[in-house]
Amino acid sequence: MTEHVKTEVAAGIMTLTLARADKKNALSNAMYSAMSDGLERAEQDPAIRVVLFQGDGDSFTSGNDLADFSAQASGKDARESQAFRFINNLGNATRPLVAAVQGNAVGVGTTMLLHCDLVFLADSARLMTPFVNLALVPEAASSWLLPARIGHVRAYAMFALGQPLDAAGALACGLANAVVPAAELRARAREAAEALTKQPAGSLSHTKALMRDMEGIAAQMSRESALFRERLQTAEAREAFAAFAERRKPDFSKLTAG
Repeated sequence: MTEHVKTEVAAGIMTLTLARADKKNALSNAMYSAMSDGLERAEQDPAIRVVLFQGDGDSFTSGNDLADFSAQASGKDARESQAFRFINNLGNATRPLVAAVQGNAVGVGTTMLLHCDLVFLADSARLMTPFVNLALVPEAASSWLLPARIGHVRAYAMFALGQPLDAAGALACGLANAVVPAAELRARAREAAEALTKQPAGSLSHTKALMRDMEGIAAQMSRESALFRERLQTAEAREAFAAFAERRKPDFSKLTAG
């Protein structure tokens, strides 16, 4: 296990398990790096036919560790965020990606599902993209992919108001293949991953490529990432993270847009 991400390869399936359950699988820079390492390895190793994402505990992931965001916003951490590397790897993945999601999937926990080819939700799952709540903007090409999938007004409510989408709603919107009891989630996702390993790899790869506008996704990711980095340095972002740390509601009323 590397920095709270367990990487296992067996029978053609690479399983990446978020293993920071005590922190609701909040994603640290090191966790993003470990997941990127896994995706890059999968692209290079023909024995790896499918990548399966799952999370320990009662949440898939609570999203980016806000302590990291706060450190970047305050200038205390000048390191390049590994989140962007992970997002780019998702966009470039040619292997089928499968996700097993229980509990909360916040921020990138939801946007990464737009790059997964099969998604299975526990009945407890809640998808949330509260980027504007944190004075940020969407990432992982989700500002394009999510409205295309579920419609503008529903996507806008998720982005701008932070409205969650429950498992049944996500299924109805076409964001998931099935909703299953939590106790059956991993078995259902693994069964699907195993079925994919038995399909012709070349045909799967070409089919995935035909279904995705890779250039368009990359271009949108680039636009989003530039804005995301800019937003992290704004007074609005500093207020959002300070409010979170102080357990109060943020007050943006005296801050000018920028």
